[in-house]
Amino acid sequence: MTDHVTISDGRNGVRLVVIDRPQKKNALTGAMYDAMRVALEEADASAAIRAVVFAGQPGMFSAGNDLSDFLAQPERGFSDKPALRFIRQLARTETPLVAAVDGVAVGIGATLTLHCDLVYASPVARLRMPFVELGLVPEAASSYLLPLRVGRLKATELLLLSETLDADAAHALGLVNAVMPADMLLDHALAQAARLAALPQGALAASRRLIRGDRDRVEAALEAEAKAFDAQLQSPESRERLQAFLSRAKPASAL
Repeated sequence: MTDHVTISDGRNGVRLVVIDRPQKKNALTGAMYDAMRVALEEADASAAIRAVVFAGQPGMFSAGNDLSDFLAQPERGFSDKPALRFIRQLARTETPLVAAVDGVAVGIGATLTLHCDLVYASPVARLRMPFVELGLVPEAASSYLLPLRVGRLKATELLLLSETLDADAAHALGLVNAVMPADMLLDHALAQAARLAALPQGALAASRRLIRGDRDRVEAALEAEAKAFDAQLQSPESRERLQAFLSRAKPASAL
């Protein structure tokens, strides 16, 4: 285990990346982002690793950013934080990505799945993207990718109103390939990843690029979001909302 991220490689060419910080609902620190970024970089550089599976703990995929850790160095904007370095690598990773989502998937826990080729969820999976209510903006190119998947109106509801999607709703919208019992979830995700890993690699890579479309647009959206995120981090409304969240107090503007 490295910084609450467990990485293991199977003989079938599948790398398993497990977010392992259950005492904090798998909230992600800078060190955890770095560990996951390196795991993806290594996968792309290795001929032996041909698919990557993201998973969490029973009942929790990830609660998103650990805001205390995220705000610990206020002089560093979003553009200089490990979270954005991970997101950039996530968007450009050539190795097929699979997610096994059990329980809460908040913020990056939800937007990460938009970059995955296959996504499976347990019945208790809950996806939520509460960026705007925290005085921030969407990240991980979700402002571009989510409308492509679910349409602009539904994406607006999810990104601006922070509506929660349960597993069945996510499946109906095409954000999840299948919903299955929690005790079958990881094995199924690993088996599907192994199927990807066994395919002819040239054809798989070329087909994946065709299916995913224009990566330049994804990266442009990602960078535009990062610039807006930086600006919002400096805003009074964001500072108020984030501090209120950390203290579990209702912000004055919401009273």
